[in-house]
Amino acid sequence: MKNVQLASKNLTVSVASLAWPILIAQLAGIANPVLDTIMVARFSATDLAALAIGASIYVSVIVALNGVMQSLTPTFGQMYGAGQFREIGREVKQGVWLAIFLSFIGSLILFFPTPLLSIARARPELAEKATLYLRILAFSLPATLNFLVYITLNNAIARPKMVMAIQVCGLFLKVPLNTLFIFGGLGLPAMGGPGCALATLCLTWFMLITGWLILKLNPFYRFLHLFGTGIALPDWRSLKELLRLGLPLGLNYFIEVTSFTFMALFIARIGEDVVAGHQIIANLSSVLYMLPLATANATSTLVAQSIGAGNLLLARKIAFSGQRLAGCIAIFVGTNVWFFKDFIIGTYTSNPVIAKNALPLILFVCCYQFFDAIQVTAAHILRAYKVVLAPTLLYFMTLWCAGLGGGYLLAFNIFGLDLPSRITNAAGFWFSNGVSLVFLATFLFILLKRVEKQAAGNIA
Repeated sequence: MKNVQLASKNLTVSVASLAWPILIAQLAGIANPVLDTIMVARFSATDLAALAIGASIYVSVIVALNGVMQSLTPTFGQMYGAGQFREIGREVKQGVWLAIFLSFIGSLILFFPTPLLSIARARPELAEKATLYLRILAFSLPATLNFLVYITLNNAIARPKMVMAIQVCGLFLKVPLNTLFIFGGLGLPAMGGPGCALATLCLTWFMLITGWLILKLNPFYRFLHLFGTGIALPDWRSLKELLRLGLPLGLNYFIEVTSFTFMALFIARIGEDVVAGHQIIANLSSVLYMLPLATANATSTLVAQSIGAGNLLLARKIAFSGQRLAGCIAIFVGTNVWFFKDFIIGTYTSNPVIAKNALPLILFVCCYQFFDAIQVTAAHILRAYKVVLAPTLLYFMTLWCAGLGGGYLLAFNIFGLDLPSRITNAAGFWFSNGVSLVFLATFLFILLKRVEKQAAGNIA
């Protein structure tokens, strides 16, 4: 019994040691939109409302494409566990082609956002600022997706500190660039919300070039044979396999994020101050989500490596340790956020009207932390087993149908019921989203146990 407990403890430590640099890298990445929100909020409420609308569309596009790119993670992880190092190098090059193809599609959507902006029914000034914001980001998308190849490779081979270093450096550059482009200076005019998009454009290309130089110059990566083997043409069989995994993952990510995107677009109909308050809580929720997401990524990496090595018993133990760690952290975080809610809201904005709209929504974020942690960890572990379609269907039924659909009914009180004010307007969306996460976490946990049992039975 003692040996089992010791082994479990060691696995938890292994997950945590891999998760913390992933967490810092993710926090550095998510800090960029957080900084955008904080700094634009100090420029004007109009620009903050335009940012909320534009950012919700951008996030939907980038996260969906990011989901497709995540097909590289289990592919790299299983190859690394099986010792297929040359194959990883070849797959990296196909990942670059995948990023190029996807960035072309995504950039077109961002450059012509009018159909999506029409959902918000925003006044012309807001729509104009949001359009400029999105068109600037269209030119950053190729760099963003190609940098994801670097991120997935390093995470899959348990080398996330290299990603962390670049992301942190980018964060340090974000503040002066935002200041320059949002508020103006050095002869440049103040751009407001679109200025933070220009800062992001500079940063994404900086990070991509830095990552490419590290892969080329650092001798550690020579075992992957990334360079010196010539230019690889698109391998349609390899790309087809990546898309087979990636398209459901992309749809999965798209459903998850657009459940928040359409919340912002629908809430924008209620008023600018209401959607600005929602944007603050959405940003906070995104920051808190990085904690279980980092644990999920670390757990998924170690599970994929164990599957590649043929050790399914170790994979199950790692999965359990990762979920337990994510759940415990979530309970701790949710409790502390509730106690410090006034301070947190005050950090985002000094506008009392926006703060008044944001404060009631924070309760829902605190309540669903545990279930959010369980669902994201289970989903990532399932990806390590290359099980992607069933989770996507579950995301659709819970987050879109129950969460977003139910939230719309509550927020606008479609049926004219005598509903408590705490679950109407913006709060209706957040309440319904929290309920949907409870169902999602339950269903994904059950599915994971079935997949693990089936995988063990196939080996036996």
